[in-house]
Amino acid sequence: MTAIELSRWFDRLLEPDIFAAADPSRNGLQVDNGGSAIARVAFAVDASLETIERAISAGADMLVVHHGLFWRESEPLTGYHYKRVKALLDSGLALYASHLPLDAHAECGNNAGLAARLSLGKLRPFGLWHGCLIGYAGEFETPVDLDEILRRLFPDGKKPAHILPFGPRAIRTVGIVSGGASDNVHDAIAEGLDLFITGEIEHEAYHPALESGISVVACGHYQSETVGVRLLAERLGREAGIDTVFIDAPTGL
Repeated sequence: MTAIELSRWFDRLLEPDIFAAADPSRNGLQVDNGGSAIARVAFAVDASLETIERAISAGADMLVVHHGLFWRESEPLTGYHYKRVKALLDSGLALYASHLPLDAHAECGNNAGLAARLSLGKLRPFGLWHGCLIGYAGEFETPVDLDEILRRLFPDGKKPAHILPFGPRAIRTVGIVSGGASDNVHDAIAEGLDLFITGEIEHEAYHPALESGISVVACGHYQSETVGVRLLAERLGREAGIDTVFIDAPTGL
């Protein structure tokens, strides 16, 4: 399978055209590899020089990321941007990016994956971003406390970046939008949810959350978006039989 053929597989699954008007990312195949066969695919959150070099060292032929190199506005190939592109071209490593499509996907998405970790039921789309619903809201059959939610969110024992424990002790309703979705706390407040889960929470959200009696868990932007690329890697391996590897390069943010 070539990079172009594999990119079509991802496109059919993730349907990037649905998000084309709203998403600043140039979703899809961002760097080709001249038609060489793809035997191993690396997955990572960011198309940083570190992940590119580690994917090369891992023997990958393609790197699939959530945050790619190319966004709506063109960027000159200078400085760190040049180094990243040069590393890809010199090594023949193809690059595929999926931003909002990988947030919103009902099976492989960051938000659906977080909801599955929590065992939320009655899932429905939630959280507008430039006119697109990219998150999920749901309910627990039996209310749980915040400590149990954190255990489910972080099975590896990692800690969230921030917690605002302003909601009810017994949590039933939850809204989830991964990444930098602090503003979506207002959607959660408007819907009367008990808990909002995201990647980053900003100063401006503190008092509205406190005064509205809603808890917030900010997992960390990076941590909240490792979920989708891992699920996508599992799906590719299972359905296409291609070897995959996850490149973990946490930023602490």
